[in-house]
Amino acid sequence: MGRRHLLLPVLAMFAGSAVLAQPGSSARSQEGGTLRISFSPAAGLDFVDPALSFTQPAWSLLDATCARLFTYPDKPPPTGFRLQPEVAASWTISDDFKTYTFRLHPSFRFSDAKPVRASAFAHAINRVLQPSVDSPGALHVQDIVGADNVLSGRTKTARGVVARGNTLVVRFARPAPDFLARTTLPFFCAVPPGMPASGEGVGAFPSAGPYYVQEYRENERVVIRRNPYYGGRRKVHLDGFEVNLRGGSPSDLLKSIDRNEADWGHMISAVFLDPTLDLIRKHGINESRFFVRPGLGIRMLAFNSSRPLFRNNPGLRRAINFALNRQELLATAGGPIVARVTDQHLPHGMPGFRDAKIYPFEGNVARELAGGHLRDGNAVLYTTGASPFPVQAAQLAAKQLSQIGLDVQVRQIPDHLTSVNYLETLTARGAEWDIAVVLWTPNIPDAHAYLNLLLEAQLFGGETLPRLRSRVASAQLSRAARLPQGRARDRTYAEVDATLARDVAPVAPLNVLHEATLVSERVGCIVLRPVLDLAVACLKK
Repeated sequence: MGRRHLLLPVLAMFAGSAVLAQPGSSARSQEGGTLRISFSPAAGLDFVDPALSFTQPAWSLLDATCARLFTYPDKPPPTGFRLQPEVAASWTISDDFKTYTFRLHPSFRFSDAKPVRASAFAHAINRVLQPSVDSPGALHVQDIVGADNVLSGRTKTARGVVARGNTLVVRFARPAPDFLARTTLPFFCAVPPGMPASGEGVGAFPSAGPYYVQEYRENERVVIRRNPYYGGRRKVHLDGFEVNLRGGSPSDLLKSIDRNEADWGHMISAVFLDPTLDLIRKHGINESRFFVRPGLGIRMLAFNSSRPLFRNNPGLRRAINFALNRQELLATAGGPIVARVTDQHLPHGMPGFRDAKIYPFEGNVARELAGGHLRDGNAVLYTTGASPFPVQAAQLAAKQLSQIGLDVQVRQIPDHLTSVNYLETLTARGAEWDIAVVLWTPNIPDAHAYLNLLLEAQLFGGETLPRLRSRVASAQLSRAARLPQGRARDRTYAEVDATLARDVAPVAPLNVLHEATLVSERVGCIVLRPVLDLAVACLKK
């Protein structure tokens, strides 16, 4: 599959308090100025080319430079995760969800003044499909008619992508009810129709979003400037960004922001937990500089329903959910400052989330449910050794499950494997695991990505992580996916989320990790989704 996988490689997100408020700023903001960004080489920017970029730092920059058919508002969640049109002025969807027709706003222009036509989006899709590019975004468009011919190198363009002037038509080989949400991904930014397709990526190039990449020096710096021809509605304040790609270690990077030598940077969660930094005492939480927000990653125990222990055995899957003391498990991850317990598939703050409180810790209920469903009573639990938290969680979960008569053997996957390698190990044919510690972080902040992609095996022609075969689950998920964006869809997904967790129990969600942000004292206009929204950031006067 190369890089064509479902989850972002940067899966570790930082955590925060359970009750959070959107920050405000009493300081007046100025127009213009340059934001100083710094990234650590160890966990920073991979590409600025939209077809290849696949890290959180890079996606933060691309969100400020991209113009997409659909996007999300520059507002905090849950409003910030409600889909809205950007370049698409109007659109129609066929009854079978196989044909999408978009008509574009005529106001959008690239930073070289050229108008954005439908060919800009057609080229973005076809670039992603080129085998020479090996884009991680190919997974999201491989169900387009003719995409297989492009992926195999037989053609350069997919038959299902047709651009005429300001009209774009995209046809799929099977129903694609989530395509509007897919268009929000940076892979499908409007790009110049002549932009070359290369696995090495393109550096500086014209963009149609609020900003554009003026200069890119690999492993050194990125210079981003305001697009003088931007025709969208996002409120832009800055002249641009200076991005240092040699920000030192994550700890050094964080210290430079604390000292106001840099304005913002993205770094791994463990850095924020360093008590020597003393960030809470210095800045408080959610006041003016240090912010903590619910993230998008859910740590869970996945059940392998293709194995004898869990096949056609919802009783045991439910028993395990009751047997887990999630508060104790959270303590192994750092406690409430790191994450928030959950027993559902959707993260807090996601449209469609409703706290149903399905699985309180109930040892007696767990033992009663487990009775008669333990089968041979043995389970193999896989975990990654990428950090201490998953290992500790696995060991504690094994201890808790022994209370219902389940003998759990913990196996740690070698530390040198990345999170992507770990997931490929779990989904490999014949993988001998019954339970696995997983951090589930879909690319798209939408209920469809959290539920349908987790549980519908036919999507993308692949296998789901839990390998569950449930007609009830498939029927409910398919019905929810076909609803138009809006409150009715949110309510339906909330009901499906709770019903599947209660009756089918394909996994045991444990906690929702949160995201932390530190900015310099210069930064204003702070919107967190959950990381800093660079497109609308400003400097204080």
